[in-house]
Amino acid sequence: MHDKKDFLLLPLIEEFLVSRATRKPSPHTLAAYRRDLLAVARLVAEDPTTPLPLAALPLDALTPRSLRSAFARFAADRAAASVYRAWSTWNGFFGFLVADGVVPGNPMPAVDKPVVPPPPPKPLRGERTPEELLDAVVRSDRRQRDPWPERDVAVLALALCAGLRLAEMLALRVGSLAGRAGERRVDVAGKGGRARTIPIEPELDGVIVAYLESRRRRFGARTVRPDSALLVDRYGDPLRRGGLQYLVRSCYRRAGILDRVPRGAQLHALRHTFATRLAEDGASASEIMRLLGHASLATSQNYIEVTAAQQRAAVRANRTNRALGRLLATGGG
Repeated sequence: MHDKKDFLLLPLIEEFLVSRATRKPSPHTLAAYRRDLLAVARLVAEDPTTPLPLAALPLDALTPRSLRSAFARFAADRAAASVYRAWSTWNGFFGFLVADGVVPGNPMPAVDKPVVPPPPPKPLRGERTPEELLDAVVRSDRRQRDPWPERDVAVLALALCAGLRLAEMLALRVGSLAGRAGERRVDVAGKGGRARTIPIEPELDGVIVAYLESRRRRFGARTVRPDSALLVDRYGDPLRRGGLQYLVRSCYRRAGILDRVPRGAQLHALRHTFATRLAEDGASASEIMRLLGHASLATSQNYIEVTAAQQRAAVRANRTNRALGRLLATGGG
């Protein structure tokens, strides 16, 4: 184990960022890592008891006490989500130093972090919007260069009726669909390595079967082997992230519902619609958690709480309730 006094902080931060670059994060994400690391480091360096230039700040200045003080000042004018993100970045940084043998342990568990509530769901807006979307896409659009409604409906249905994430859909193989008629299921390689199995109802099964039959007609039976990608582009090649995102957005455009898609949601709006309808139809948080592959029950509970709030708002808006309120206000009997 190295002596921490041998190390200055800034070069170690650069080493950490280089190591993170191999994961291919976006430039925005890398910039956020750097910004969070430098902001807290600067607060440690500016501590009035032992002020130092940031470039001269040694690693051994980062004690649980100095980090707690720095994070307290960092949190003063920032949102909880920003503080949590910075805490996670520093936690990852110290994990990197421990793995590299630079420090014996990670001090971040001694630094409190805020509890950040899960973001609110972003389903498609409008009670009938999912049905309108499917109705529009199932019809071949002559304006398309190479219309393939069977494939497009299968993509939408996997998100709307099985709640799959974008990456999960791209990872599907033809052999991911298993089981006999009436007991069909799809095996999903979920986020964080959490595999799950989702039951497939006959309607969704029929959509997928129709898509695979259309694919055989286009490209031949050899393209639908069990190890083949389930979702392909119009050339028969596996769909990629950008292609899938473009496909979903083009479906929204063709259905004329772009104004009903929450900003930044795109395909995730379909997954949120699936979860929201589960909650509306009485599914428990644990059932939603299993079907959507959530890591935390709190995320699943969020759908139920939002649905309950919407129901209460609908009841509050009832005209009879408002009339009753006026009656009570005037003392009428």
